[in-house]
Amino acid sequence: MSDSNPKILHFHKLGHGPNILLAFHGIGQDGISCFQPFANQLQSHYTIYAFDLFFHGKSIEASTINFSKNEIITKEIWTQTIQEFLIKENISRFDVAGFSMGGRFALATLEAFSTQINKVFLIAPDGISEHPLYTLASRFKPTRNLFRWFMQNPKTFFKAVNIFQKAGLVHSSLYRFAQNVLNTPEKRQSIYNSWVAFRKLNFDIPELYKKIQADQVDLYLFVGKYDKLLKVSAVKQLADILPPDRFIILQSGHSQLVEKVAVYLNQATNNG
Repeated sequence: MSDSNPKILHFHKLGHGPNILLAFHGIGQDGISCFQPFANQLQSHYTIYAFDLFFHGKSIEASTINFSKNEIITKEIWTQTIQEFLIKENISRFDVAGFSMGGRFALATLEAFSTQINKVFLIAPDGISEHPLYTLASRFKPTRNLFRWFMQNPKTFFKAVNIFQKAGLVHSSLYRFAQNVLNTPEKRQSIYNSWVAFRKLNFDIPELYKKIQADQVDLYLFVGKYDKLLKVSAVKQLADILPPDRFIILQSGHSQLVEKVAVYLNQATNNG
C-alpha cells in the first residue's frame, strides 16, 4: 500500500450557512456528538462537515477495510484524504475546528491547506505539545505492547489507575474520563488504534505559525479554565506567540468546552 493512499472517512453535514467548516472531534466521540453544539449555535453561518475520524463512529468499518496491520496515518495520507474530499464536495475555501484529539487533524489540515483556510479554531487541542504518557505508550514498541496488554486486560489497568488516583497522581476527572472512554472492548480497541496510528501527526508550532501568518490565516486557541485533561500549560508554546485576543480561556472543563466555544463564536459572529 502506498504511503500516500487516501482513506475513506464518514462525515455528518450540519447547518446550512454560506461558510464551510471542517470539524474534527475528540477521542471516543464522533463528529455529530462533538459538533452538534456548533450546528445549534452557528447553523445559519456555517455548513459544517463534522468528520468521524479513523476508528470512530461510522468510519470504524472503513478504517477496518482500508488499514493494513500496524499502518499509521502520515501527513501525506491525511493530505490526500482531505484533497479528495475537497474536490468531491467542490470546496475551495473553508474554516477548520479541532477538539482535543481532533486538534492533530486540524493542525495537519492547516499545515497542508493554509492557502485555502480563513479561520482555525483549536479547542483544547492535542498536537501543540505531547504528554509524556502518550509518548511512552505510542512511540516505542515495548511500551506499545504493554499498552495493548493493558487495553486487553482492563481490570489490571483500572486497578493501577485507581491507585494513582488515590495517591493524588491522577485527578479524579481524569479517572472518570478513562472509565467512560474505556468501558467496552470496542472503545479500548479504538483508543489503542488511535494512539498508535496517529503518532506521526506532530508539528513544529513556531514554523507552522510563521506559515499561517504569511497566508493570513486567523487562528483562535480555546482552553477551559477547569480542564484537567488539557491544562493551559500544554498549549503554552502556541499561546505565547498568539495575539492576546486569539487565546481565549473559558469558564469550562473539558467535556463542556465545545459547547462553550460554540456560544462564544455565535456571540462574536452576531456582534461582528
